[in-house]
Amino acid sequence: MSDIAATDPLPKPKRDLAPLLLPVLLALLMLPLVGSASSWVTLTVASLAMGMMIFIMASGLTLVFGLMDVLNFGHGAFIAVGAYVATLVLLPLASWAQADSLLANLAVLVPAALLSMGVTAALGLVVERVLVLPVYGQHLKQILMTTGGLIVAEQTLYALFGPQIIPLPVPAALRGSFIIGDIAIAKYRLLAMLIGFAIFVAIELVLNRTKIGLLIRAGVENREMVEALGYRIRRLFLGVFMTGSALAGLGGVMWGLYREQVHASIGDELTVLVFIVVIIGGLGSITGCFIGAILVAMVANYGGFLVPKLALVSNILLMVAVLMWRPRGLYAVTSR
Repeated sequence: MSDIAATDPLPKPKRDLAPLLLPVLLALLMLPLVGSASSWVTLTVASLAMGMMIFIMASGLTLVFGLMDVLNFGHGAFIAVGAYVATLVLLPLASWAQADSLLANLAVLVPAALLSMGVTAALGLVVERVLVLPVYGQHLKQILMTTGGLIVAEQTLYALFGPQIIPLPVPAALRGSFIIGDIAIAKYRLLAMLIGFAIFVAIELVLNRTKIGLLIRAGVENREMVEALGYRIRRLFLGVFMTGSALAGLGGVMWGLYREQVHASIGDELTVLVFIVVIIGGLGSITGCFIGAILVAMVANYGGFLVPKLALVSNILLMVAVLMWRPRGLYAVTSR
């Protein structure tokens, strides 16, 4: 006879804290190597800001794969389109963006970001219906179709905007830094950190604390059961794909402002980086993606400061090290 009564609460799974401690341990390990405390704080803040922007772009991809089992190699197209849509708002209203008023800057920046998310979400709707829907469950065909879509999108941007690099300066109120003693914290990096963390919390709450999140996760496990209960799982999956596309568009806007330039191949360049983050974090894991993005940014910034040549291969070395430790990534939630 079992010692566990029927009324006893279910045992809670043990929390795996080791991956959560990795960024903290890495930062502490770098402190004596960097030497200067002010330089260490500046590098750490820059890493967190860069990591949040990478997370925003990668979170859409890990959502699409983890919840829909879709390998979207055309994710970079949404990043590039989002960045270019922002230029259509920010460049004509450059006088507002470069005014000394924070309200004037936000009056331009917020609509630009929202428009970019709206356009990329609509593009995601088209891509899911036209390219992805016919190849659900067929990973090789998904790779071919979405890669082809990325090439078409990139060449279309070249045709519309030309091969030149378009400058995209940060709004005037977000330029400069907050000075605390010998430490300088860039205003735009602080904003990027806040936005990235807010998006992480929002995604976690939606997936784990709402009915929509419950239905999506249930549809991943047993699609037939959810449909038998009267829910249209295909529409839910379409919403997930559009959300992932919108997040990529927002990430493209923030990355373009971070680099202060936009070009047609920006999405192509970031696709590999985004996939590395998703693989490090664990396929389908938002928390893993969050930690993976921070680790990638930290290794790139610390490595670039200490050993500049190492920065060129730092992402690959980090991915190899993580996969040797955990072959399925930091927090794998799928066995696919």
